[in-house]
Amino acid sequence: MNDQTPDQGMRTLQQSAQEQGGEGEGAPAFPGPGHAALEWLHHFVTALELAPAVAVHSVDKSGIVRFWNHACEELYHIQAAQAIGKPFRELVSHLEGQAEFDAMIAAIWREGVARPSCDWEVETCFGRRLWMHSCHYPVARDGRTQQVFCMEIDITARKQAEANLQRAAQVFQNARDAIVMMDAEYRVQAVNQAFTSITGHLPNDILGQTLAGLRWGAEEGFYERIWAELEDKDHWEGEMAGVRRSGERFPAWVALTTIRDPHGDVSSYMAMLSDISERKRAEEQVRHLAEHDPLTGLPNRILFLDRLHQALEAWRRHQALFAVMFLDLDRFKSINDTHGHQAGDAVLREVAARLRACVRRVDTISRLGGDEFVVLLADVKGADQAAHVAAAVTQALARPVELASRQISLSVSIGIALCPLDGKDVETLLHHADVAMYHAKQDGRNAFRFFSPAMNAHVVERSDLEKRLRHALDQGEFVLAWQPRIEVASGRVAGVEALLRWRHPERGLLLPEAFLAAAEESGLIVPIGEQVLREACRQARAWRDAGQPATLAVNFSEAQLAHPGLHASIDAALRDSGLEPGALELEIREDAFSAAHVDMERIAAGLLERGLGISIDGFGTGRSSLSLLRRLPLTRLKLDRSEVSEIGHAGDAGRAEGAMVAALIALARELRLRVVAEGVETATQLAYLRAHGCDEYQGYFAGPAQSRPDFSPRLP
Repeated sequence: MNDQTPDQGMRTLQQSAQEQGGEGEGAPAFPGPGHAALEWLHHFVTALELAPAVAVHSVDKSGIVRFWNHACEELYHIQAAQAIGKPFRELVSHLEGQAEFDAMIAAIWREGVARPSCDWEVETCFGRRLWMHSCHYPVARDGRTQQVFCMEIDITARKQAEANLQRAAQVFQNARDAIVMMDAEYRVQAVNQAFTSITGHLPNDILGQTLAGLRWGAEEGFYERIWAELEDKDHWEGEMAGVRRSGERFPAWVALTTIRDPHGDVSSYMAMLSDISERKRAEEQVRHLAEHDPLTGLPNRILFLDRLHQALEAWRRHQALFAVMFLDLDRFKSINDTHGHQAGDAVLREVAARLRACVRRVDTISRLGGDEFVVLLADVKGADQAAHVAAAVTQALARPVELASRQISLSVSIGIALCPLDGKDVETLLHHADVAMYHAKQDGRNAFRFFSPAMNAHVVERSDLEKRLRHALDQGEFVLAWQPRIEVASGRVAGVEALLRWRHPERGLLLPEAFLAAAEESGLIVPIGEQVLREACRQARAWRDAGQPATLAVNFSEAQLAHPGLHASIDAALRDSGLEPGALELEIREDAFSAAHVDMERIAAGLLERGLGISIDGFGTGRSSLSLLRRLPLTRLKLDRSEVSEIGHAGDAGRAEGAMVAALIALARELRLRVVAEGVETATQLAYLRAHGCDEYQGYFAGPAQSRPDFSPRLP
């Protein structure tokens, strides 16, 4: 508190006046020294001292403080005893306006005229910052200024409020989100620049109207529900379908807030609006990446399973039948191995495009991975409609894929399961479609099959067989039998063919017909074939060391030919056994020569480089290109046993088969290849073959396959 009393204050003013000009000289700004004047001065000083909200202080011409009232103490936190007698500038600085303030005070002293009130930002010697509204005026005696009084009001709170309002206005105008201010009746009072940028509407288009005038929100009663929630919770936010001035629709996120006055009554509403088009696009892109195959753009397993669950729900509610088609490209792995993965990817994209053209918009095509696709046919009328789609897909994928300068042939195996006939849940339907697809492959590929319980039992049996084959491979249960190849003219053994057998622990010795298809489908034929090749080369080397120079023939399947490690496995078998390459001949079925996934020219070039022989097995049953046969370094053509078996039989069938064999022998002569006839069982057949120039023969007439080959000559 101020220790200065009104009497002390009066004496201070009187003393100050005397020091500045002397008492009783001229017309004073203060009354004369009479009793009335002293009484007036007493009341004046008391009023200044006790003014509760107005800080009053005075300075002399040197800037020394001569008066400091109680309000000054409260405002500046400086006691009168600390202030009086000190330069005001040391107590309070005017920050950036100090020079202007000094100039104003100097002008008052010089001119004796008060200056208009103004606002100053000041800082006390203790570091306290304030905004003051000040009025400075001179106190004169005898026409000369004696002191300069200052009356100040603290306007810091008002300035802060103004600054806050200014910042709020800047935020309002510069915000990236649209802001709409509405009165208590939801009529728009103000909008910011972002509102125009986002919606295209100018302020005059919406001022005085309600947001409902923008035609936003598609549902009837949409705004009524929002206003009801605002009355209850004072806040609502959610997504709305916005409409720009151009008519373009866009997704908007809107937050509405109720603003109440100090009495709790609604004074206004504020809406903040964001254009979330980019966010929605980003979310859609992320969702698309999560639910679609990046290579083909088709739905992936996640999205397909979701669609399949929806189809099941639709069936349960409305009995809407549907079908699941499981597709697997035939021998696709060999396309990658032969032509490269880029070519394989191009083929998969083309397959996806062709599948899209075969189904309706309500159907779903998905790539599960690799070369496996699955199709959900929604709301089908029955098996006939599903079969029609499957046939269209088979036909569409049968067209060769044009890739640079190459043509890649395709075929597909399709399995079909119907809901509810073949299953009433996701797992069962997919499993049964997969089973049916497996049977389509087993029946020759390039076909479609519907699921049946018998198929499932067969698949279980095949699965058990594959497991047993793996065990047999590990346990060395595969053995070889040897069938001689006899020269027709001399009767000597020209070579032996290695034939695979399985010594089954329970079923005894099994021929290839019992297990070879399962080995090929499962891919086990490759390691089994490598095992056969190593053992055959070892045996052949032992025979040749014992003085038997017969060549060795080993059968190779399509899967082995397409395997990238073909040449390496042959090199290893020859190296480990010590067998010279010229003593080994690969027998290849005729249909493998025309398979799209087998690059026979590349394979044959590698075999020729190593000095190996190549023979075509089962010639006459396939569709080899004669031009391809001319280009390949072949050693022999082996006539299929089906061509030989009818020779010597009575009737037209026997004569026709004989004529066919004669023609095939002539063709082989044209190609300069030796001819081997398989399945010779009678002397009549052998005589016919000899008469038409056949070079060699095999079959029971020459001797059955045995665990130890018979190298003794036969009668010519």
